[in-house]
Amino acid sequence: MTSLLKAAVAALALGAMGLPAIAEDRPGTILVLDASGSMWGQIDGVNKIVIAREVVADILADFPEEQNLGFVTYGHRERGQCSDIQTVIDPAPGTAADIIEIVNGLNPRGMTPMTDAVIVAAEALRHTEQAATVILVSDGIETCNPDPCAAARALEQSGIDFTAHVIGFDVRGEAEALMQMQCIAEETGGRFLTADNAQQLSEALQQVVAAPSAPSESPALSAAAELTLRAVMDGEDGPLVETPVIWTLSSDGESFEVDGNPGVAELHSGYWDVTGYHVALEQERSAQLAVVGGQQRNYAMVFETPLPTVSLVAPDSAAAGSVIEIGWNGPDESSDNIQIAPVGGRYLHYAYTRDGNPLRLQMPAQPGPYELRYSLRDREVIHTQPIEITPVELDIVAPETAPAGSVIEIGWIGPDASGDNIQIAPVGGRYLHYAYTRDGNPLRLQMPIAAGTYELRYSFRDREVIHTKPIEITPIALDIIAPETAPAGSVIEIGWVGPAASGDNIQIGPEGGRYLHYTYVGDDNPLRLRMPDEPGAYELRYSFRDREVIFTRPITVTE
Repeated sequence: MTSLLKAAVAALALGAMGLPAIAEDRPGTILVLDASGSMWGQIDGVNKIVIAREVVADILADFPEEQNLGFVTYGHRERGQCSDIQTVIDPAPGTAADIIEIVNGLNPRGMTPMTDAVIVAAEALRHTEQAATVILVSDGIETCNPDPCAAARALEQSGIDFTAHVIGFDVRGEAEALMQMQCIAEETGGRFLTADNAQQLSEALQQVVAAPSAPSESPALSAAAELTLRAVMDGEDGPLVETPVIWTLSSDGESFEVDGNPGVAELHSGYWDVTGYHVALEQERSAQLAVVGGQQRNYAMVFETPLPTVSLVAPDSAAAGSVIEIGWNGPDESSDNIQIAPVGGRYLHYAYTRDGNPLRLQMPAQPGPYELRYSLRDREVIHTQPIEITPVELDIVAPETAPAGSVIEIGWIGPDASGDNIQIAPVGGRYLHYAYTRDGNPLRLQMPIAAGTYELRYSFRDREVIHTKPIEITPIALDIIAPETAPAGSVIEIGWVGPAASGDNIQIGPEGGRYLHYTYVGDDNPLRLRMPDEPGAYELRYSFRDREVIFTRPITVTE
């Protein structure tokens, strides 16, 4: 590499000394070096920024001190900032050593505002007053300025003799980056060269330094390019369209058609507007593609399978909690269903299309605007239709008080949907007892055994409480009438006072232990209860619904 770099330095010196007119009219050159994050990429195991440091250091080591040279870089201070452009060295003689030191300390990290960096360099060279040359070395696509071509054209038009030479470093296969860089060079009368490694970068710098005003197009870019177009369905990896596809390609006033799928065209370098027409679906898709000479490019144009025609036959409104019939027209694929949901919200109820046409669908309990939906394969909503849910009358007809443990009759008014039930519970707490509305109107409901304030609830589909009514549970007398002692193994009569609920029974067992014998209170009053065979201290118990002991009395079993 050393001999090539020395040749470049010599060419630079000869070019400067052999062109006195240019030396007078062109007071300086600025090197613009890409220091964006992508410069940490590697070529043959070496970071691109390291290669650039070595090449620039060798090129500038013997640079004539009398020549004006400046340095601009970008992307070296901040991440994600298009404004991270810095004129580090203004054009002046004898700056080479300073530039080498600065390049060696660059730490790539940011964006690629290469077009705006060229503009900054041109302004530093006073390009509107005198001849000026910028040499840009960049490894990636412009990420900030939307139109590098227009910016370069404006610089050329406003400048006295402005030239931008561009070296694309490791941009092979990046069609859009190549087109942008070529455009900057062509619009300003400069040269565009590419370099894929350290030696090619050194050679490219030699060329733009030795002949700064000789515009040149990369031989590869001037060659024809082959573009292969594929029409696919529902994603870039989808199946190839089997029915006819017509491709229309146009660029700079040139336009022609290509039939077939894939469609293949030989094109010149440039931006091409490509339109694909799916004849069977009557669908058209468009794209703008950058085509680079000498390269082959494949492009997949995605068409979408049209959604099936769907319609729903349903009323505009329905009563809250009701079940309505809905007719439908749709694909009826596996798991297709009709849903109802708040507008834009999660579904509340659904019925599969396989259940019939019309099918029956449960309406929500809360009034308001909703939407009916046709869900394709239970994955994609392909049709919606509005429906208004109107209020219904709700009521629970019950006394304000009831004795503890009693069973009372309760009337109700409500939707009577599947699973609807009337519950009793502590206020705000979990229900204790319930009875389904399907069991009758009025229905019979067990009251709690503990006195206190409770609430009766109408539970819609056993999921949502939609109405409540307070009820006070009053205390009741509890007693067990029995002798204080009884012989072991005997059967004695026991009187009782209690709620007499279903399952209530009188038991005998060791104090705090498991019962030994019992008799249901429904059998009689007084009832007959067998005593244990072992003498000792025991207790008689009143068990409420065979679940909860609510009263006890001691008894001694004798020999």
